[in-house]
Amino acid sequence: RAADKANVPTLPATPNAVSKPSEALRWGRKIGFPLIIKAAFGGGGRGMRVVRKEEDLKPMLEEAQGEAGRAFGNSAVFLERYVGRAKHLEVQVLGDRKGNIVHLHERDCSVQRRHQKLCEETPSPFMTKSLRRAMGKAAIKAGQAAKYEGVGTVEFLVDKHKNFYFMEMNTRIQVEHPITEEVTDYDLIREQIKIATGTMISGRNHEPKQHAIEC
Repeated sequence: RAADKANVPTLPATPNAVSKPSEALRWGRKIGFPLIIKAAFGGGGRGMRVVRKEEDLKPMLEEAQGEAGRAFGNSAVFLERYVGRAKHLEVQVLGDRKGNIVHLHERDCSVQRRHQKLCEETPSPFMTKSLRRAMGKAAIKAGQAAKYEGVGTVEFLVDKHKNFYFMEMNTRIQVEHPITEEVTDYDLIREQIKIATGTMISGRNHEPKQHAIEC
C-alpha cells in the first residue's frame, strides 16, 4: 500500500489475504492467469505456487495454505500477477532519521533454486543506465513512503521488456551486502551504526566501480 501510494510500480494483487477458494477464484479472474500464490507471513520460497490455469487454483491454494501454516504458523496467502522468466533485482538503500535516503545501486539475485537465492552479482549484466536511474528513484520513493531509517533492500521483479515492479522491502542488512561494499568501497555496517547514533548519511547515491559475485 505504501508503494502504491508513492507511485512505485506494483503488480496487480489481492489487497488482503484470501482464504476461501471462491474468493481466490474471483480475484484470480480479476488479476489474470498465470498468477502466483504467496504466503503472507513468511518467505524463503515456502507457501508459494504458480497457477497457470483456473482449474488448478483450488488445489494449489490448499497446498500453499497448508505449507504456509506448517512453516509459519499462519496459513494466510495472497495472490499476485506472475511474471515469467523475471529478473530479480534488489536495490540497497540507506535512510537516516532526518528523512535522507540514498541508494547504492542494484544486486542481481536472479539465479535461484526453489525461490531461494544462490548467486548475487553486482552490477547486474541486465541493467542499463536508464533502468538503474528509474529503479534507484523508485527504491528511494519506497523508503521515503515508509519513513525508513537504517540499511535496507528494496526488491523488484523485472520482465523481459525491462518493466519493473516492487516486490518487497527487506528492512535489515542482508547476507549479500558485502558485494555492494566491494564495488563501492562503502562500509554498510559502519553506516548502519552511524545512522543508529543519529548521524546523517552522505547525500549522494553511489555508482558501482568494480564487479563482484557472491555464491
